[in-house]
Amino acid sequence: MNPAALRIDPARLTARLDALAAIGAIDGGGCCRLALTDEDRAGRDRVVEWMRELGLFVQIDAIGNIFGMRAGRTDAAPVMTGSHIDTVRTGGRYDGNYGVLAGLEVVRVLNEAEILTRRPLCVAVFTNEEGARYTPDMMGSLVHAGGLSLAEALAARGIDGTVLGEELARIGYVGDMAVGTIRPHAYVELHIEQGPVLDLEGVTLGAVDSLQGISWQELTIAGQSNHAGTTPLRLRHDAGLAAAAITVFLRELARKMGGNQLATVGKLDLVPNIINVIAQRATMTVDLRNTDEAQLLEAERRLAAFTADLAQAEGVTITARRLARLEPVVFDAGIADRIERVAGRLGHSIRRMTSGAGHDAQMMARLCPSAMIFTPSVGGLSHNVKEFTHAADLQAGADVLLHTLLELAEGK
Repeated sequence: MNPAALRIDPARLTARLDALAAIGAIDGGGCCRLALTDEDRAGRDRVVEWMRELGLFVQIDAIGNIFGMRAGRTDAAPVMTGSHIDTVRTGGRYDGNYGVLAGLEVVRVLNEAEILTRRPLCVAVFTNEEGARYTPDMMGSLVHAGGLSLAEALAARGIDGTVLGEELARIGYVGDMAVGTIRPHAYVELHIEQGPVLDLEGVTLGAVDSLQGISWQELTIAGQSNHAGTTPLRLRHDAGLAAAAITVFLRELARKMGGNQLATVGKLDLVPNIINVIAQRATMTVDLRNTDEAQLLEAERRLAAFTADLAQAEGVTITARRLARLEPVVFDAGIADRIERVAGRLGHSIRRMTSGAGHDAQMMARLCPSAMIFTPSVGGLSHNVKEFTHAADLQAGADVLLHTLLELAEGK
């Protein structure tokens, strides 16, 4: 068969997505497979089974990353694709899963066409990408790239009090391969956009050439608990008020800085959390993002200055704990250009774009030339059971992945 005519079977890809989504299925069509839970183990088992059915050599490293290797005509460094299969608590069926299963479909197409590439191809499944149970997110790829020690990752404590290393052993996914063993020639990740740009503009694909930097902090505000009806305002040390002030400040900060600055309070807990009691303590998370490192640093500086002034004004104590800090990433321009050319050759509209979400590709970019392909998310929805991408767009992205990987593996 002429390699230029190769295409992914969309029905087969959709069937695989549906089968994986059935593991940890929740109401509304989504799924919940928090990292290293029983549901995650079942999902991993299914993907490993599919890898072996395709003749891939499966290896698992000490942080639980899974690598399915397809041999090439040489033993040169492989071209890698992949993503993750863990989800948030109210996850959809495409986030992460699409990139992994599309990679397996690429292998299946090449197997059926009896095409052996010059470089090996590798499909990766990275551990704890979402960070919904253990922080930091993108942990498996970060450990693989050397940005986080294995010992630190294994010691991470989850939101449910569990220890990551113990749960990894419990589900049977502590591999014997040393982390970072596989050093790819290139890495290309296919993913849904998780935002509204492609859907709103009616563009089929995105060639992702950069990714926002992320700053995660946890703020703990210590005030004084007191009666809500008898304590005058001037005598209050209200942790809840301080948390609200920080939340409003962050929205205004993003508006005033403009550009690509984003700020979000995603989690807020009050103690004692009683209707007629002034909050003694507030614990909240702050998510700051920007494509420009200098601007991200400036946002962090302004937040620190505001909280210092607020603590003095309200008579509370505010302490910050760093949860994660990742600088913006510029992907390989050559691979992004190649993705654009392949998409054009296959007749798909495409635009260059930045990713607002974190992905394993940003960690792999530390090791090798990397880039991403985005397909539209209808309505911009993700981390939502209603997350949806049309089958035609799923196929378009997978076809571009197929031919991009094929070119990279042939050394063209």
